Amino acid sequence: MWAALHSWQRSQLCKLLAVLVAAALLAQCAFSLLEPRGLEPLFTISSLPLRRPGPGAAGAYRARTHAPPRGLLFSASDGLPAADATATGATPAAAPDLASLSVDGANSSAAANLSALPICPVLPPNLEGPLKVSRESAPLASLQEGRGPAWLRALSAGGHFRPSGCRARHRVAVVVPYRDRAAHLALLLTNLHPLLQKQQLDYRIVVVEQAGNGAFNRAMLMNIGFVEALKLYDFQCFIFHDVDLLPEDDRNLYTCPEQPRHMSVAIDVFKYRLPYADIFGGVSAMTREQFQKVNGFSNMFWGWGGEDDDMSNRIRFHGYHISRYPANIARYKMLTHRKQRANPKRYEFLNTGRRRFRTDGLNSLHYDCERTLLYRSHTQLLVRLPSPTAPS
Repeated sequence: MWAALHSWQRSQLCKLLAVLVAAALLAQCAFSLLEPRGLEPLFTISSLPLRRPGPGAAGAYRARTHAPPRGLLFSASDGLPAADATATGATPAAAPDLASLSVDGANSSAAANLSALPICPVLPPNLEGPLKVSRESAPLASLQEGRGPAWLRALSAGGHFRPSGCRARHRVAVVVPYRDRAAHLALLLTNLHPLLQKQQLDYRIVVVEQAGNGAFNRAMLMNIGFVEALKLYDFQCFIFHDVDLLPEDDRNLYTCPEQPRHMSVAIDVFKYRLPYADIFGGVSAMTREQFQKVNGFSNMFWGWGGEDDDMSNRIRFHGYHISRYPANIARYKMLTHRKQRANPKRYEFLNTGRRRFRTDGLNSLHYDCERTLLYRSHTQLLVRLPSPTAPS
């Protein structure tokens, strides 16, 4: 057929084909600019059946940390109720400019005028796209005391922020499980706060520190962060965030998801590729209702690995699916750290997890909250966990 065409016809067809290819490339480019800011149903979805991941897949990211309570603004453990912290007039000598700050993230005049502000735009106007990740930070103590750049001075007690020119569309708690990694926490705060402020969120960073030197239970710390954060503020959604992951693009929106969202899709140490389809570790987002419906994380996973895959199973069991932003947006750098000892029973717990979804999680959570520390840079909870128990 091609041979039967005249030369001028072939020429015209070639030109038309070139125009179509160019139009397709332009459309793809435009879509890549709009998609990360746009509607979540456009993003990749995993809806595979329940399965156990291979030995090299489970629990791809972990954190372990601890820091002394310096630069404290208010402490609930010192007889100062969180809701009344401002009313008592307690102001630390190290930060005399904080007298007007309240626990809920705004002073009284700002709260009174909040309803008069317009709602923030769906797409934040000042996003830059790819970011230069900062590998340097002020010491954690300086950030806690409020000594630092403009983004730090914009925070209220407990690391709470509200945009000044509009009403935020999303009230977000960023929950960070933590022990013994102060340098990493300082870097996370330095990189994450400016990003969240540009996204015009009403947010607070809540660091949940495990006391003692027993086996680390990341999942239980995130459950605790969910419960304790709701005692401080009426958050709509929660970002569960490992301390060693730094975002590389501010179009990776830390907003409330329509479906549970896996946010750390592309990480440098994994060559910016998704390790496996069902992964839900590193950084993830869920609404308050979604997290309550799945009964939170399992409390059974002590040590490294398994809890994220159990959550992935819970999500699908309860009729949700995992949503993701494109890999060119949901990018992170991982800070180097020494890995924890793997949990030898993680696969056993994954295999039997389905029968415990309704009994193991938020409704079986036991812990002691020893201190609630409201720093300028963040809220820090020091919690003591019970001894590990065998699953029923």
